[in-house]
Amino acid sequence: MMPHLGTAGPCLCFGSFFLVHFLCSLLLGLAAGSRASSGTQPHSIKIEGDVTLGGLFPVHSRGPAGVPCGDIKKEKGIHRMEAMLYALDQINSDPDLLPNITLGARILDTCSRDTYALEQSLTFVQALIQKDNSDVRCSNGEPPIIPKPERVIGVIGASASSVSIMVANVLRLFAIPQISYASTAPELSDNNRYDFFSRVVPPDSFQAQAMVDIVKAMGWNYVSTLASEGNYGESGVDAFLQISREAGGLCIAQSIKIPREPRPGEFDKIIKRLMETSNARGVIIFANEDDIKRVLEAAKRANLTGHFLFVGSDSWGSKIAPILNQEDVAEGAVTILPKRASIEGFDQYFTSRSLENNRRNIWFAEFWEDDFKCKLTRPGIKLDSGQRKCTGEERISRDSPYEQEGKVQFVIDAVYAMAHALHNMHIDLCAGSTGICDRMDPVEGRLLLKYIRAVNFNGSAGTGVMFNEDGDAPGRYDIFQYQLSNTTNPGYKIIGQWTNHLRLSAEDMQWSGGDKQVPDSVCSFPCEPGERKRMVKGVPCCWHCELCDGYQFLLDEFNCDMCPFDMRPTPNRTGCRPTPIIKLEWSSPWAIIPVFLAVLGILATTGVIATFIRFNDTPIVRASGRELSYVLLTGIFLIYLITFLMIAEPGAVVCAFRRLLLGLGMCISYAAMLTKTNRIYRIFEQGKKSVTPPKFISPTSQLIITFILISVQLLGIFIWFGVVPPHTIIDFEELRPPNPELARGILKCDMSDLSLIGCLSYSMVLMVTCTVYAIKSRGVPETFNEAKPIGFTMYTTCIIWLAFVPIFFGTAQSTEKMFIQTTTLTVSMSLSATVSLGMLYIPKVYVIIFHPEQNVQKRKRSFKAVAQAAAVSSRLSQKSSDKQNGETKVEPDRSQ
Repeated sequence: MMPHLGTAGPCLCFGSFFLVHFLCSLLLGLAAGSRASSGTQPHSIKIEGDVTLGGLFPVHSRGPAGVPCGDIKKEKGIHRMEAMLYALDQINSDPDLLPNITLGARILDTCSRDTYALEQSLTFVQALIQKDNSDVRCSNGEPPIIPKPERVIGVIGASASSVSIMVANVLRLFAIPQISYASTAPELSDNNRYDFFSRVVPPDSFQAQAMVDIVKAMGWNYVSTLASEGNYGESGVDAFLQISREAGGLCIAQSIKIPREPRPGEFDKIIKRLMETSNARGVIIFANEDDIKRVLEAAKRANLTGHFLFVGSDSWGSKIAPILNQEDVAEGAVTILPKRASIEGFDQYFTSRSLENNRRNIWFAEFWEDDFKCKLTRPGIKLDSGQRKCTGEERISRDSPYEQEGKVQFVIDAVYAMAHALHNMHIDLCAGSTGICDRMDPVEGRLLLKYIRAVNFNGSAGTGVMFNEDGDAPGRYDIFQYQLSNTTNPGYKIIGQWTNHLRLSAEDMQWSGGDKQVPDSVCSFPCEPGERKRMVKGVPCCWHCELCDGYQFLLDEFNCDMCPFDMRPTPNRTGCRPTPIIKLEWSSPWAIIPVFLAVLGILATTGVIATFIRFNDTPIVRASGRELSYVLLTGIFLIYLITFLMIAEPGAVVCAFRRLLLGLGMCISYAAMLTKTNRIYRIFEQGKKSVTPPKFISPTSQLIITFILISVQLLGIFIWFGVVPPHTIIDFEELRPPNPELARGILKCDMSDLSLIGCLSYSMVLMVTCTVYAIKSRGVPETFNEAKPIGFTMYTTCIIWLAFVPIFFGTAQSTEKMFIQTTTLTVSMSLSATVSLGMLYIPKVYVIIFHPEQNVQKRKRSFKAVAQAAAVSSRLSQKSSDKQNGETKVEPDRSQ
């Protein structure tokens, strides 16, 4: 039974805090109640020593209503408690660890109940409670001699997180350090509330961190969570959610809680909810074994075998029970389990325990009966019928199944951590002294905590034992995967481990059907090259992919940007590349036709010039006006020549000659023809009035007039040279269609459509003026002049250039604008030159070469004869006009 702490006077702690006083009074009352209800239940194990450690173990399960304790717990209770006794034996027999100091213990049963554990833990603080015994007197009037209660300097335990939380709140008031071997609740890492609490097992937050790392290592960013209602499941999922938020890049599709008492059909509804976000195939599950099993069953009923990819916490671990008969649904499940080892020395120790050699364990007899299914005889108690009597000769592992409980390693490490802290403290405070010195009597709890947090040694399994600033041990986990296919031994396979960082063997993993490829669990798949992400509002892992269109490229994963004007996007739109530069090639069909016509024209013009030079003094050549004919033929030659300059690769020299010759050839031709038609018109107009010839009709005068007309064109060109020197440009706008693959930069001279027309405009004025004079001279007898051939030439030329305008400007939006306009311009100029050449000179050449008999001097006419012919022509024109107006004169009949 629990020792009596005193019945008289207020209960005050050494700090005289009212809170402690109230708490002590309250707990003493609870302790009295527990004594009444616990009957003859053994209270604690006492191991004598120089220094006493407390121990809290769930030796018994939670009892039914009104009863604090139930059945004995063999593994979680007896195994763990015996591990503490084993550790004490090892430490006390170690000459190098705490030499000349014996560790003792006071071990209590928590009965798996937090309130009961709180009552029991008062045993650990009673030595620190000052009791007022001033009113207590012996029968002889002397003050009583009260033995000093043992002083517990530190506590090993508890097991359940709820028990550790309750006990830690009391122990911290009395500055008693506590080291747990099994409590993993993340809230115990709060060093402000549980500053005297430490643990040799990693908290669930480390487990959650390991699970986040596993999810990210598999490339998943969209998962759901499942948690059993209660502290374990809810705190585990909360830790997972918090860590995933801090890490970023991981989104939670669904976070579902499994009720403590699920209704029929509840798990089918859970599976249906998970399928609402079917892309989230990964399911993080913090649940008890029964809930895990029923989730797998519901998935199988929904015919979703192989769809869900489970990542299970240590409650799943490597257990067979949750997946029994559901192996195909669980295939590929990745689970996590704290790294643990079986301590061989403990196995030898525990299997050698018997009723005779283990009397210090007051619960061992009860364990013996439960383990061997027999009954020990006690005085005055008869065996029930059918009960087997224990002989005492039974042996653990030989006569009963035995497997070391998983937390034995951590119990041993917890005891050793306390021993190493005391050892280091003794070295610092009691240097050269044997046993406990005055500076360690009593052991100051806050100083001991400092030494506990500083320990660093190899534990019972060979792994390092240490604590961080929150009192947590490093996280060490084995990672398993349940594999069913392509293996001779189906089951859980270790595929990696986690010790503050993840080490995962991807090549050892396999999934449903034996597939080695890691399945996807993502909200949105990565965008193709050249596509940007348009995020879904509120869900950072979900997006829509949009192609960067037109001349845009992918600037970053969320934005497109325009390429520079002289560039176009790469085929995958991840960057920009230079736009190809083109020009009109000689081999292009757009160039072949104009060049062909120009070559023919140049040959024909050269032939005409050669013929005229050869027969320069013949009558036909002289009659055609040799001086102006050579000027006009020069202009025709230049018109043909401009075709080659328009097709040649643009350069400063080529551009200069384009400017110079583009309008000059036409200007020379039409200036000469205008001078001719003007001369003819003036001669016959003057002949109608008088027999005096008009001025400036001599060949020299005609040349001067022609060169004056040409000089206007030259003056304009040279002014243009001075204002804007000729140069080349690359036009990227002209050939920039919606499809950037067709975009081209065009190398051209700095001549816009407007400047090109401006260059030809003066020639057009000359052409129109010449046409007007040709029309006015249409009545001149053909025996006297070239008016009619010039007239036909100008009419045809006007038709050609009227056709040129709509073709040239109508192709402004065409992707082959430059080619069409260049070809149209050069062909139009070649045709106009050909018309002039063909109508004015080819007939003369024909006569000169093929009919030389007609190339003779005809009677020379004086200006007077020309004037008479002009008068006759005028009267005939007037008479023809009168007939058309209905004024025909009737002649008298001269036959009479």
